[in-house]
Amino acid sequence: MALFGTDGVRGIANRDLTAELALDLAVAAAHVLGEVGAISKNRPKAIVGQDSRASGEFLEAAIVAGLASAGVDVYKVGVLPTPAIAHLVATSGADLGVMISASHNPMPDNGIKFFAKGGGKLDDSLEAAIEARLNEPWDRPTGRGVGRVIVDESAAERYIFHLLSSLKVNLSGLKLVVDCANGAASEVAPEVYARAGAEVIAISNQPNGLNINENCGSTHLENLISEVKKHSADLGIAHDGDADRCLAIDASGRLIDGDFILAILAKEMKVPTVVGTVMSNLGFIKAMSENGISFEATSVGDRYVLEKMLANGHKLGGEQSGHIILRDFANTGDGLLTALQLMSVMAGQKKSLAQLAEIMERFPQVLLNIKDVDKSKLSTSKALASAVSQFEDELGTSGRILLRASGTEPLVRVMVEASTLSQAEEIAEKLGALVKSELS
Repeated sequence: MALFGTDGVRGIANRDLTAELALDLAVAAAHVLGEVGAISKNRPKAIVGQDSRASGEFLEAAIVAGLASAGVDVYKVGVLPTPAIAHLVATSGADLGVMISASHNPMPDNGIKFFAKGGGKLDDSLEAAIEARLNEPWDRPTGRGVGRVIVDESAAERYIFHLLSSLKVNLSGLKLVVDCANGAASEVAPEVYARAGAEVIAISNQPNGLNINENCGSTHLENLISEVKKHSADLGIAHDGDADRCLAIDASGRLIDGDFILAILAKEMKVPTVVGTVMSNLGFIKAMSENGISFEATSVGDRYVLEKMLANGHKLGGEQSGHIILRDFANTGDGLLTALQLMSVMAGQKKSLAQLAEIMERFPQVLLNIKDVDKSKLSTSKALASAVSQFEDELGTSGRILLRASGTEPLVRVMVEASTLSQAEEIAEKLGALVKSELS
């Protein structure tokens, strides 16, 4: 079983993801990146950050120890969003970046994401090479060859400056509520939005190591919706635990997901092509076509979106979940950057979020997460393949079906789009039951 999933290595901290594994991964990453020429001939430099999980404390210690023991100078930047680490690696000339986070997953989980020189995530071949080199014998540096550990106290300010430099308009006059998920954005998100000129009300911005993503953030929008209405705010912004996602709420409490945000930004930026995923809503694809914008789809995962963007020279792409990549400013999904750009469209056009969201009509979509199944059997089930084919014939061009194994969690996702919610729900329920029976 592969150690790396769609977004790094994840598992329950101190059970699946142990200090020993974290140290070994750090050493192997230093060796592999050195061999492929990603690390400079001078003493290599790494940026290490984390979200607010308590387990990040011991995992950071293990990763720092592994890197330094392999002769890498380590710059610790503390609790910062994942996109901040990518930006800092790119702009500081660092050879390697490590983010300790399990994103939107529950607090007991944690994860390790690697960034290569330039701030990009590692491709599959490099991840496989790192995994293959775990626990191999190696010559350990001594004396002056051992890496040093430095606390970088200016990292957050440099990231904030980067975000603000992306804006062309002041956000004064906008009132927003931001849900920081008690995670990595808890300090920087309210600060950057306020400096941009907005009136900011922050919620779930008091991390204690245990409350990250707990009934808050982009996976639990109830509190944000309530606060937006309570304060008569113009919008709400929801981040996940590591703040690479952004979902929005309009003044009425309606969800404006990643597809809507992509559509709004694509029209504003006048891009010829936008990159999405197989999960992108049919309503989004239709809206892009009506606005003369081509659509290209990838597998789920912002790394795959970025790969297609880089390969074909596209500037905008993202996922329904709120991972949006704006290549003019970053090579990874950045929830804070996305929120700033969305609000700048509101301020520049002097329109409400609801008015901007009129660009598309969302097709009813039902997503079921089927747990406690053997997801490895998904691709070989003839019964499931036959059922999907039958339902696709029923839907025709007015709907879509997607069954996929989660890359970060032990479950199978069933997604159905249809012209009516009742039809989508009926088909999803039947397929969900069949997945359960076939893969148990």
